[in-house]
Amino acid sequence: MWSNTLAESIEPPAAYPFGICMTDWLRENLEKSLALPASAVDWLMMLFGAIQVFDDVADGDIVKRQDLNATIWNTLVGMNRNIFWIENAQTLTPVVATMILKWQASDQAERAGHADARSFVWRAGFYDVVLMTVALCYGSNHATEVASDVMAIYGEKLEDYLMEFNHA
Repeated sequence: MWSNTLAESIEPPAAYPFGICMTDWLRENLEKSLALPASAVDWLMMLFGAIQVFDDVADGDIVKRQDLNATIWNTLVGMNRNIFWIENAQTLTPVVATMILKWQASDQAERAGHADARSFVWRAGFYDVVLMTVALCYGSNHATEVASDVMAIYGEKLEDYLMEFNHA
């Protein structure tokens, strides 16, 4: 933990291409661009899937039963049994807690009609978790080197986010 192990970046993150499943695109970037170990990628993908379902529930959107079932299993069993989580839970727990608190603040701002650049940034706390994962796997020096790549993986644009609230 916290060693500055070298990691080879296979390729820079690609811009999110419309028409491709977001989760497939995210997994590819975690595996190829950031070269994260399989257990870290699996844990991040379970976390990402869960927060997507939780966001849909909070927004009153339709959630497919198979997505709900996967989220129930992953949050109560799968994520807790993942070796990356087991080895790094003490470090990751406060980062995940911060991600949740930031999302809740963003959601409150959105519901109050105050969506802006700040709420846009705060709703993207998942990528803080990704960056900490890189640091845990390869050290802070490498995390610093690839931080802009992690930032580039966030597929949503501020303009699109703001338009969602201007036309809602």
